[in-house]
Amino acid sequence: MSRRCELTGKGPMSGHNVSHANNKTKRRFLPNLQDVSLQSEALGRAVKLRVSSAALRSVDHRGGLDAYLTRAKDEELSPAALKVKKEIAKAQAAAEA
Repeated sequence: MSRRCELTGKGPMSGHNVSHANNKTKRRFLPNLQDVSLQSEALGRAVKLRVSSAALRSVDHRGGLDAYLTRAKDEELSPAALKVKKEIAKAQAAAEA
């Protein structure tokens, strides 16, 4: 399982630990990933995703998973999230028709 957010594409960064004596050693900054079940109103079911805590706040701010995915760029989304986005678009098109 990769350490990458399925909604934002946020992944590990590299940097240094810096001691009091200014010695520098390599380290990795990992994203704060959480396994969550987000409720989709269009699909009427929960969707399990591995997302960062910053992405969870963005989902809440935009008004839920459906609203977030409709506005998200396809390049940032994981294959699983892209599949859910297409299912939501199909369900919303069927509901309008």
